[in-house]
Amino acid sequence: MKRLIDLGNEEARAHFLKGSSYFNGDMPRYISFEPILQEVAKILDGGNYAQFKASNPADLPDVNYSFIANKDGKFAWRPYELMHPAIYVSLVNVICEAENWNLIKSRMADFENGVVDCCSAPVMSVDHQTDVAAQIKSWWQAVEQRSLTYSLEFSHLLHTDVTDCYGSLYTHSIAWAINGIEEAKKKKGKNSPLGNKIDFHIQASRYGQTNGISQGSVLMDFVAEIVLGYVDELINTELGNSTDIRILRYRDDYRIFANSDERAEEVLKLVSDKLRRVGMKLGVSKTFSCRNVVEGSIKPDKLAGIELQDLGKSNAKTIQKQLMRLHAFGQRYPNSGALRRLVSEFHTNVSVQKEAPDDLEVQVAIATDIAYVSPATFPAVAGILSHLIALAPNEEKMGLWTKVRDKMKRVSYNGYLEIWLQRVTQPKAVGIQFESDEPICQIVNGGSPQLWECGWISNDALINAIDIKKLVVADVADAAEVIEPEEIELFKQNAWAY
Repeated sequence: MKRLIDLGNEEARAHFLKGSSYFNGDMPRYISFEPILQEVAKILDGGNYAQFKASNPADLPDVNYSFIANKDGKFAWRPYELMHPAIYVSLVNVICEAENWNLIKSRMADFENGVVDCCSAPVMSVDHQTDVAAQIKSWWQAVEQRSLTYSLEFSHLLHTDVTDCYGSLYTHSIAWAINGIEEAKKKKGKNSPLGNKIDFHIQASRYGQTNGISQGSVLMDFVAEIVLGYVDELINTELGNSTDIRILRYRDDYRIFANSDERAEEVLKLVSDKLRRVGMKLGVSKTFSCRNVVEGSIKPDKLAGIELQDLGKSNAKTIQKQLMRLHAFGQRYPNSGALRRLVSEFHTNVSVQKEAPDDLEVQVAIATDIAYVSPATFPAVAGILSHLIALAPNEEKMGLWTKVRDKMKRVSYNGYLEIWLQRVTQPKAVGIQFESDEPICQIVNGGSPQLWECGWISNDALINAIDIKKLVVADVADAAEVIEPEEIELFKQNAWAY
């Protein structure tokens, strides 16, 4: 495991240009953003998107492509945003220039060694693990384990996090974090400092907005970490060498350790004040305190998940009973990280069932309802369903998948779910043509909807490099009927981060 910030600038560039860094969630294997990124990188040749523009992209809407993941089956939506490839690669080039990369490394070192311990410095794998797996291992070791050891020093723990962190980040604060407020405000235009250049790229891709950055890429995770590190520095400066307080931060999640409610709440106010300077505010509904640090160090859903680790197999010996226990857990902790992990592990275990049981349709119904209530689980539930329905007689498969499709399509505004619905219903072995309003699904079916606005680009070669048909690297019809666990490896590893 290696910290991203410890890489050389060219190593960092290569890491940011991976398809799994451009979008760090799961996509079916026949979809890949890497061909477009590599071709755009070749044309830009280390340069800036501005040399290829006919007009200012900041004047146009829909330069980035946004799609939605529904978190609760109702009204909680998470917007993913795929930055325009030309602006994304240009931003990678700017950040990874040797001098700029060294400046960022220096500033991030300045943020360390205070009362606030940052546990979310981006890491990458140096062995066979995925980069996300390495990040999750880092989180477990740094946050939960350190929280437990702090019970020796502190009696009180206060949890809080930022509301809509990426959507509220004030982009000018990127320059404040890297270059300081005075220099950022003094120098603008051609000789702008690095932070302003990053800010300009983000504004160019988001209709000139100065509030919010896109969500869904390792690069934007890194930019958010720079700003949150700057907030750490502000907090550290205020608290000085205080020994009666400790703060662990993982991304936008804060754990404040103290020996009294009064001291913890005093520091909470300080954290809130410093976050407001960069456009962020704390979520009141997710702020809670605990007077037992050991108990408070592990999230309630995770503790409950540990108790349910084997789904009660000693008592619930049938697949249906195990699914019912999983369903009950999902009702109690919908869309929780523990539910995602349990569903993912059940996906691995369910493959032992080799013959169609008498209650197959019941099992399918229960599994589908888990995803209907907690849409964030759908990639793993899709894997479970693919195993179950593959056991059905051929004449029944289409009917079962049709019922699954029709139920899941009732989840509103969920393009990400539909991408995975297409994955499980359209292989030859299933044979259902999946129609969707989600543009990525339409591209898989041979359509040509717009993902990114390219009207501002003057160079034909660059426009051709961003041909959306290059996203499809294999035919969905040739996809395997059954989703194996390794196909959704990122889903399983991400579950540990919640």
